[in-house]
Amino acid sequence: MAGSNPFASLFGRSPFKPMQEHMRIVKKCAGQVTKLFEALCDGDQKKVEAVKERIFELENEADDIKNQLRAHLPKSLFMPVDRRDLLEVLDLQDSIADTAQDIAGLLVERKMEVEKGMDKPLLKMVRRCVDACDQACLIIERLDELVETGFRGPESDAVIEMVEQLNKIESDTDQMGLELARSLFVHEDKMKPVSVVFWYDLILMIGNLADYAEKVGNRLRLLLAR
Repeated sequence: MAGSNPFASLFGRSPFKPMQEHMRIVKKCAGQVTKLFEALCDGDQKKVEAVKERIFELENEADDIKNQLRAHLPKSLFMPVDRRDLLEVLDLQDSIADTAQDIAGLLVERKMEVEKGMDKPLLKMVRRCVDACDQACLIIERLDELVETGFRGPESDAVIEMVEQLNKIESDTDQMGLELARSLFVHEDKMKPVSVVFWYDLILMIGNLADYAEKVGNRLRLLLAR
């Protein structure tokens, strides 16, 4: 008996199912970033490395789904969504997982120390950025309902409201990023210049989690506006 193809089964139900499954993996990947920085703030480098491995595993899972979807997505969906638009949303989703992987890789390749007073604003920002990723996932989970209603009506209005909430979360992370950068510069005289540079880049990378999540939501809002 020939073995079944799990992806083919998933895809057979709906072309949106793999996108939703991909986003669920991306959400898990982003969620691990919170654990990563909690371990860093606790000075537990062994835990940092363990979480990094988990992030890399999840990113690979997301890549597998992304590559399969790109290969199997039909050129004509006979739906009110262009194939290129779906692939663009998929790439934005994947950028979240890629960013989580980049953050994890940096924290393992170069041992980073959290200066006293930076831990609370750091964790606050990380958690809010992960909130943005969670919100983007909730939006993608509504794709089935949007298809059923032709991307119109009350369901469309509900998703737009969810995107507005996502925009507000991302705005929060922007402000938190500024506060964290100020905290970094307060301590810069006690740090090596290269450490300041790495931390500033890391703050930007953390913020990118929320930025890409917001772009996922905004891309869907553009689809709804057509």
